[in-house]
Amino acid sequence: MTELLAPHGAPDADRVRVREVADGVYAYVQEPGGWCLNNAGVVLGGGESLLVDTAATERRARRLREAVNGLTAAPPRLLVLTHFHGDHVFGSAVAAPEAAVVAHEHARREMTEAGLGLTGLWPDVDWGRIEVRLPHLTYRDRLTVHVGDRPVELLHFGPAHTTGDTLVWLPDDGVLFAGDVVLNGCTPFVLMGSVRGTLRTLERLRELAPRTVVPGHGPVAGPEVLDETAAYLDWLLRTAEAGRAAGLSPLETARDAGPGPYPHWLDGERVVGNLHRAYAELDGEPEGVALDVVRIFGELVEYNGGRLPDCYA
Repeated sequence: MTELLAPHGAPDADRVRVREVADGVYAYVQEPGGWCLNNAGVVLGGGESLLVDTAATERRARRLREAVNGLTAAPPRLLVLTHFHGDHVFGSAVAAPEAAVVAHEHARREMTEAGLGLTGLWPDVDWGRIEVRLPHLTYRDRLTVHVGDRPVELLHFGPAHTTGDTLVWLPDDGVLFAGDVVLNGCTPFVLMGSVRGTLRTLERLRELAPRTVVPGHGPVAGPEVLDETAAYLDWLLRTAEAGRAAGLSPLETARDAGPGPYPHWLDGERVVGNLHRAYAELDGEPEGVALDVVRIFGELVEYNGGRLPDCYA
């Protein structure tokens, strides 16, 4: 695993590392990985390139494009979006304007519905010139694309982080770009997806036996990060069951439980949204059913002392 770019002297929320995780496969890691500070990926082969995800702002997307240009003379002909959240998609027209955009069919619908709404949550961020560039190609369960002779499998195992997640699997290299289904050092967020669906997805990812996992946020990891994510979700379900049995609301349960065994992870306030999702599933609601995200995010702010979470974009 070779680190190609490690800028020095940048502010803590502006550190970027480009790591070669297999021959011609790169993880673009924006540290430290909190809200709106996501990772991307670059796959090269046969004089072609593919980009996995973009960045939240015009400035960050331009920086990503410069990094890609430093790796290959071939601009990405395909851009795979792992899900609809703005930090992963807003920079599409800047980072890869020539690329055809590929995503799960639900992600296209979710992108259409969400638009640029994320910008209203943090209006003080310098978003720059961004736009929602809808996928040109969608799939339902599985799609294989090729970068030169390198197969890249796009997998969807059901609701997890959202209802339209794409897992990007490179079987010949043992590399998994997991999107936000897997985070490293950051609290998972399943408000718009499913707790149990994520646990099933993690089981299927274990079956792939990846050697390297590039999470949606946080440092590149090994397969142990799958088990760490599952352990958090198991704790979350136990916490939800106990709070629900005691007649507590998700917010009350979150206040009682706090971060649990995970105080060292970023964005611990996500426990509120996660508990709402867990309560819905315990109440028998379908996995991935729409919840009142705006209202629940208000409770997340209330849990956070009346402050919006810090946005690192």
